[in-house]
Amino acid sequence: MVGRLADHPSSAPASAPASVGIFDSGVGGLSVVAAIHRLRPGLPLRYVADTAGFPYGERPPEEIAERSLAIGGRLIEAGARLLVVACNTASSAALEALRERFSVPVVGMEPPLKPAVERSRSGRVALLVTPATAEGARLARLHDSYAGDSRVLTIPMPGLADLVEGGEVSGPRVEALLGDALAELPSEGVDEVALGCTHYGFVRSALRALLGEGVELIDTAEPVARRVLQQLEEHAIAIAEDGDATVPCAVSGDPSAFEAATGRLRASGVTLPPLRVSRGVAA
Repeated sequence: MVGRLADHPSSAPASAPASVGIFDSGVGGLSVVAAIHRLRPGLPLRYVADTAGFPYGERPPEEIAERSLAIGGRLIEAGARLLVVACNTASSAALEALRERFSVPVVGMEPPLKPAVERSRSGRVALLVTPATAEGARLARLHDSYAGDSRVLTIPMPGLADLVEGGEVSGPRVEALLGDALAELPSEGVDEVALGCTHYGFVRSALRALLGEGVELIDTAEPVARRVLQQLEEHAIAIAEDGDATVPCAVSGDPSAFEAATGRLRASGVTLPPLRVSRGVAA
């Protein structure tokens, strides 16, 4: 387990350099890091990849919450004035607990079901999620609030995040997994596909090739990035711009495997900010 929960502060020490703290179980949250960096390149960011706990989607919610609280505390100790839970599964399991424990603002993720329903012309949308998110109460509340008369196909995608975590975002294995899971979407008349896991944004090109131009893909990386900047302004959180765009990235598992995966993502055409990777989170 990550850290001792009782020792973590509720607010950042005044002496720690101010930053925005972001975490996920692996590389998926880097889609949010990249989106924030595009919008405000000088904003200091700090990322934690809890690869020792990956995949969160196969862990009990109580364990995910405990890991999330510990990581949130570590990020605050390192100067985070705002936390971003860049993981739908962790947001479902831990968002309320994080907001109760810590005094800094906490921005979470949720599957983009609402915009998918609002944009759909056919009234049929698909939601791609991890198995844990599919079973979570947060998704059930979203469905109750926003599905309305639309037909929503919730499709668990076991194994997809694992491929992305290894930097594999195209090729036969990705195509086979997507093809099997999404084979019925054309006959269902689905015209909006909502991506309910930050890892899934990295397979956008493979999804586009499979689904065609008539289906819109919606993920939440950029909307969440905009929400982060909005929260900084609303809470009057002053974080000095930094000329060094490198993002410190602490990895709870094997840093070399994480670096290899991000290298493969870059080679596939994914744009990521510079990362300084270290093993800095106790597993």
